[in-house]
Amino acid sequence: MSFKGIFSIKSLWQHLKYNSTVHVGVIIMLWLVVIVAAHNELNVEKQHRKQITMGYMPVVTNLASPLLDYVSREGDGLRFKALKFSSFAEMAESLRNGQIDAAFIIAPLAIELRQQGEDVKVVYIGNRHESTLVARKDLNVKSLHDLIGKTVAVPMRYSGHNLSILQLIKENGLEGQINVVEMNPPDMASALSTGSLDAYYVGEPFAASTLQSGESELVFYVEDVWNDFICNLVLVRQEWIDKDPEGVKALVDGAVRSGLWARKNSAQAAEIASIYWNQPVDLIEYALNTPKDRILFDKYVPKEDEMQYMADMMKKYGLIDNNDITGLIDDKFALEVDLENIKGPESIMIVK
Repeated sequence: MSFKGIFSIKSLWQHLKYNSTVHVGVIIMLWLVVIVAAHNELNVEKQHRKQITMGYMPVVTNLASPLLDYVSREGDGLRFKALKFSSFAEMAESLRNGQIDAAFIIAPLAIELRQQGEDVKVVYIGNRHESTLVARKDLNVKSLHDLIGKTVAVPMRYSGHNLSILQLIKENGLEGQINVVEMNPPDMASALSTGSLDAYYVGEPFAASTLQSGESELVFYVEDVWNDFICNLVLVRQEWIDKDPEGVKALVDGAVRSGLWARKNSAQAAEIASIYWNQPVDLIEYALNTPKDRILFDKYVPKEDEMQYMADMMKKYGLIDNNDITGLIDDKFALEVDLENIKGPESIMIVK
């Protein structure tokens, strides 16, 4: 709305103001319309850029999400918008309803969504080997047997952490002797600190927070019990692939390149992530580097045999009725990523 238009309406206001036949309510409503229109015109930033909205949880395996948001904030090109969720279940519903374009989501939940009939595809695997089982320091836990009669939290029943702990319980003959509960990752550290939780198994930096503070002790890293463990992956709807394959390609390219950049620039990556995660920089950097070179950034291509193994476990432990994952994997975007010229953070994005 131009200033000329505003003044024209103001002239009309003057006319109405002195017209005794017009109800005062009409005058008030007209003036509110003028105020709202002027505010929208003068103060609301309009979004003319193409935007890709990514759902994520603040864990290292999803590091690409805040990095892509950060490097695409300025300019007129493609905009990646990172939307932080408090639970994976909520994120799954947003993807199902088309409220987000892509979900950096926990791996078994992708299988569950497929089992429910959702036409979704796994297009990228997040950074691996960033999950840890920790226990309260006063319990002196050295092995799974020390957790008999204790309560261990996992992010949700549809998580690799739950599958892993169930498998370990079975292998050690401890069925029914360890209480496994579901808890959102952001709540785990405080629950352990208050004594309402004995141990938790989760992606970093949530385990690192109590390790760093001295409230917990390491029981094991996920790679000690499950090599190449998949924590989170990127899930998109087939509808988006059909409609905007270039957008999907840009997302996968950027996710892969951001991880490879972060591997060599962990301090700067931690600074960026801390802005989005509302977590201390030193905690994130600790999680990225403890132990050194722990996290794998280069195993990002989704493979059917890995997801099938997970689906088999889910069926084995009664989480799904069948283990059919036909059509879940779409690896073409990950296989075609350009890995050249990854320098500063601005080089993460190929499409501008």
